[in-house]
Amino acid sequence: MLEQALTCLVNDAAETRPLFAVRPGALAGLLDSLSPPQSRFLRQLNFRAEAQELMFLPGESGVAGAVLGLGDHTSPAAFGDLAYRLPEGAPWRLQPGDYDPAVATLGYCLGAYRYGALKAAKRAPAQLVAPGQQRSRSAAAATWMVRDLVNTPANLLGPEELAEFAVSLGRRSGACTETIAGDALTEAYPTVAAVGRGSSRAARVAFLRWSGSTAHAAAPLISLCGKGVCFDTGGYDIKPSSGMLRMKKDMGGAATVLGLARMIMEADLPVRLVVRVGCVENSISGSAMRPLDVIRTRKGITVEVGNTDAEGRLVLCDLLTDACDESPALLVDCATLTGAARVALGPDLPALFCNDDDWAETLLRHGREQHDPLWRLPLWRPYDRWLDTSIADVNNVSSKPHAGAITAALFLQRFVSPGTIWNHIDLYAWNDQTTPGHPEGGEAYGMRALFDAIAARAQGAGPDRTG
Repeated sequence: MLEQALTCLVNDAAETRPLFAVRPGALAGLLDSLSPPQSRFLRQLNFRAEAQELMFLPGESGVAGAVLGLGDHTSPAAFGDLAYRLPEGAPWRLQPGDYDPAVATLGYCLGAYRYGALKAAKRAPAQLVAPGQQRSRSAAAATWMVRDLVNTPANLLGPEELAEFAVSLGRRSGACTETIAGDALTEAYPTVAAVGRGSSRAARVAFLRWSGSTAHAAAPLISLCGKGVCFDTGGYDIKPSSGMLRMKKDMGGAATVLGLARMIMEADLPVRLVVRVGCVENSISGSAMRPLDVIRTRKGITVEVGNTDAEGRLVLCDLLTDACDESPALLVDCATLTGAARVALGPDLPALFCNDDDWAETLLRHGREQHDPLWRLPLWRPYDRWLDTSIADVNNVSSKPHAGAITAALFLQRFVSPGTIWNHIDLYAWNDQTTPGHPEGGEAYGMRALFDAIAARAQGAGPDRTG
């Protein structure tokens, strides 16, 4: 199961129970509006409307309603742990209050997710009446899809299955699709082929091309590239066993760009869209790439393999070269690329690298507005020489133990044509523990920020740099 329906939402219901969401400053007014027994009940239990505080309102037949405290929280997380705290039965209907209904709907859905393909759920989420809210529904459905992809075990989601999923996603939106494998892959994307050479499950690149219904021939071309390493042993530079425990998530960048593509296509943005996903497994065998091998890339640049566990940048570099041949208005890549980014920023903050200050600021602003933050790190040119080698044009790893996320981004930048607006997002794609709206497991970090920024520019709300 790689997709689930948003069963936590219904458009309407004959019988519903009220759900009040209240901030401390509005609590007195709410208490005055409730029936005297319910008001006394909340007062006696010292309800303060603090964030995540939930109280049930008594009625003749049991639970008649609920009150959720918001504190000063304005993010989707304020509603992110309701779906399994509210009892099942009649659906719940949010009452008007000091909150954004779109944010509430999104937060409710994000918290309702569970990966259920291989184990029966203990219970279904309580249902929320949420008519309309199409953008929130689309964002939630795309997030669930990304999470399902990342959570699926690698034996069930290999390069072939990931490519097939990407193609099916494109086809249902009317995109032209293609999968490149075998000799054609070696010719067109030699670095993807090199990474996948050690696995019995053949590498491939999934490709889809789509245009919005109102996109003209000169509409902005948005190009997305995703790292789809379905499992990463590290190759001959093998990871310790503890380092492999989450490596089914190493295709999180591919999942994220597929989720972003889904949102763009569902919103029918007036853009042209091209998606390239490198689907591959980094394994060990007699045919696997070795340390100090030299690979000639699509761009003609030769790369010395300083470390076989730095394979993600090899998967991406040929995709970026191919994308730049079409002169996109915007080039985006997403990848679970470096542990160094996690050391610097932790699991919740994706690292943003960008060669255009205006676009970087736009992305950061939309990330804040969508409660999907990014944090910019520099493309610090002096570190570029750390990738020098006497054997080839460039090494795939730095000669220094520092700034690993930066040097990885600098490696990728070598494959981006001058003048192309490009951003690279180094993300974790995983929640180490459950918090409101973020169940433990796969996650779609940065996706809503990217979509909102692209939508704003495509619809003329931002600078003309991608027009």
